[in-house]
Amino acid sequence: MTPKHLTALLASIWLAACSTHQPEVATTAEGSKAEKADNAVQVAEAVAPPPPRQPLPAAEAPAAPAVSPLASTDRARATGLTKPQVSLSKRMPMGGNSLASPAVRQYVPAAPENRERYQALQRNGITLAAESPVSTFSIDVDTGSYSNVRRLLNGGQLPPRDAVRVEELVNYFPYDYPLPQGKAPFAVSTELAPTPWNPNSLLLRVGIQAADPAKQALPPANLVFLVDVSGSMNSADKLPLLREALKLFTRQLRPQDQVSLVTYASGTRVVLPPTSGARRGEIMAAIDGLEAGGATAGAAGIQLAYQMAEQGFVKGGINRILLATDGDFNVGITRFETLKNLVEEKRRSGVSLSSLGFGTGNYNEQLMEQIADAGDGAYSYIDTLNEAQKVLVDEFTSTLATVASDVKIQLEFNPQNVQEYRLIGFENRALKREDFNNDKVDAGEIGAGHRVTALYEITLAGKRGAVEPLRYGINKPLLTGKDQELGYLRLRYKAAHGEDSQLLAFPVRRDAISQRPSEDLRFAAAVAAFGQRLAEGGKHLGNFDFGQIKALAAGARGEDRYGYRGEFLRLISLAETLAERDTQAQPQVAE
Repeated sequence: MTPKHLTALLASIWLAACSTHQPEVATTAEGSKAEKADNAVQVAEAVAPPPPRQPLPAAEAPAAPAVSPLASTDRARATGLTKPQVSLSKRMPMGGNSLASPAVRQYVPAAPENRERYQALQRNGITLAAESPVSTFSIDVDTGSYSNVRRLLNGGQLPPRDAVRVEELVNYFPYDYPLPQGKAPFAVSTELAPTPWNPNSLLLRVGIQAADPAKQALPPANLVFLVDVSGSMNSADKLPLLREALKLFTRQLRPQDQVSLVTYASGTRVVLPPTSGARRGEIMAAIDGLEAGGATAGAAGIQLAYQMAEQGFVKGGINRILLATDGDFNVGITRFETLKNLVEEKRRSGVSLSSLGFGTGNYNEQLMEQIADAGDGAYSYIDTLNEAQKVLVDEFTSTLATVASDVKIQLEFNPQNVQEYRLIGFENRALKREDFNNDKVDAGEIGAGHRVTALYEITLAGKRGAVEPLRYGINKPLLTGKDQELGYLRLRYKAAHGEDSQLLAFPVRRDAISQRPSEDLRFAAAVAAFGQRLAEGGKHLGNFDFGQIKALAAGARGEDRYGYRGEFLRLISLAETLAERDTQAQPQVAE
């Protein structure tokens, strides 16, 4: 082959190679782009929350909502659902050469709906003694409002105002009142001293101390544990805590006592027929076997519990149902008034009903408090095992036995000496004046060892009051004979198994005013001030703030055997901090 021919051959080979190589380069570039797009889709799939598993085409992808990371974190913290969030900026390249990725929605856990319910309360105002000298109400031994308020404060929120019943806060604490003498079911005492938050008024304390017989002296008990095992009870502060609480109580039972266990969810069931307190192992095994699931047929459960109580009824003994639930009834009878009427009807059988409240979020506090009132029982809220120990062990006799029923208080003020008065708390226990002598009108019960404290703020005649005096009124104090009386206190009650009421009465005298109030009165005043500050913003407290309330309580802490008063001091500090936080969080109005 000549050089000329060889040159021509090489040139043709080179041209052929160039013509076949260009398409290959183009194909490779297209493949590279497709591969990068596939990788981008895979990354998007990895960080996007399911569903959907297949990403939408870029043209159809929904726009990501504008979510404030701070707002998301705050809401998650408030609900206890804080979770680590995936940062797209760290998982995907964000430079100028990065590929556009399909929009991805950021996952934000939804806050659980708060369905807690409380009875609306109309707070007691100031009353002119000349216009309405008589105050009448039923006693109240419930303490559930205090432990529920504690739960809310410890959870980082100020309680709803209707959740605060001041008398239940005051009555949560033990006081050193005189014990009854002889066969009297309770003793009554009074104390009168200047009001800590108002130099122009006095604080009148009415104290009742019930007899406290030894546990072994109590009559035999026929008890029914009525337990809500519906799906709403499936959280740590509900059924698991309830089980432990009932086991604490079971350990206190005597051989002569008997217990039945009834549950309700979508339906009702007798888990344990009447069983002697001596067979604690069987009772505890039945309690340990409780599991949550289903709806909440509370009314059907109540009816079955009364049937079991009537089946094991002990004449002359203690016959009581202990209802343990979050109060969220949603199957069968659910209307509040109908449920209350059901229990009012059943109490005529001689079986009383007390309620133990559990849980958060869907807690029906109105039902729990009112159903115990209708059932001639007491209401407690169990937020911790320590509270279960207090209610079911330390106060075992009070929880079980009643020493007096339908207890009513009536205080008639002397308009010659008293210008104004205000009952602190007991708003949903008010009675008509004529109800006091009517034995058909239901009132509160006092359990063995219970203490009841009622506080009145009163303004004497001649002092500066909150209401302008009448131009033509005559209100001059006369200090002789009965005119030295500030008021006349009456109490009416029935014995534990009595039908006819009995009357106690004695005067409250002006010369009983003390300039050195007792430790108990000072502490009760601090608790009452705390409750008023939470319930109505301190409407009647003037400038008496959380700091002064804490100082008053700290100076009257006393022996504090169980540490309840020390815990109260911590709650005051916590409430003050939360109130300041909420005030600072309020939007500022531009001037």
